Amino acid sequence: MRALLVGAMLLGGCMQTSGIDESDWVRIAAGTARYQAADASGATFEQHSDGFAIMRRQVSQAEYAACVAANACLPLDGDLREASAADLAAVGVSWMDASAYAQWLTQRTGVVHRLPTYAEWVLAAGEAFQDIQAEVFDDARNPAQRWLAEYDRESRRKPLDPRPRAFGSQGSNANGLLDVAGNVWEWTDSCFGKGDFCGIRIAAGQHPSGLSDFVRDPVSGACSVGVPPSNLGFRLVRE
Repeated sequence: MRALLVGAMLLGGCMQTSGIDESDWVRIAAGTARYQAADASGATFEQHSDGFAIMRRQVSQAEYAACVAANACLPLDGDLREASAADLAAVGVSWMDASAYAQWLTQRTGVVHRLPTYAEWVLAAGEAFQDIQAEVFDDARNPAQRWLAEYDRESRRKPLDPRPRAFGSQGSNANGLLDVAGNVWEWTDSCFGKGDFCGIRIAAGQHPSGLSDFVRDPVSGACSVGVPPSNLGFRLVRE
């Protein structure tokens, strides 16, 4: 009996959890996401996604801080460096920061964690997803036209209160996801356009937006160097 107890203790000591409660995961059934291209091409897509588990909420400040403490994630910039609330989303996070957190969680748990594709996010968002018609240009590949169109659309939108809000304060959708299309945009793993190199990713929220990876290392970041917006966070998919 004593040997069994010791064995159980040793086994328990080897088992690692993600730090994300099972209740914070939502299972999304297989389905087809229908959406318009995030660029100005006007193209529409239908993409099938197999069933997957996605976080009910965004990754919290406390969870990201644990990754920083483990030297697996970079500290955030400015006032966000000390952010550690368990009920507020980690924001000011670059795509590379979010990917590093997912990799750390994968290595720590042995279960693959990753950013959702845009199609998966659309499927999980359900009725909260709004596919806003984009302006279509003769040359949709021209980034200058896309950026000008995005600037014009942003200038006409009602500004959001950027202050962090507790999880659930902006409601839930039919799938049980909290704060979808709230005041925090979420990184996806999908590229904004087609090409061999992807430096612009789709951030999902009240509308899709193409954003730079926001490399925070000036040595390796080149043109992508910058500080991510303070309303930019992420939630993960688990395989």
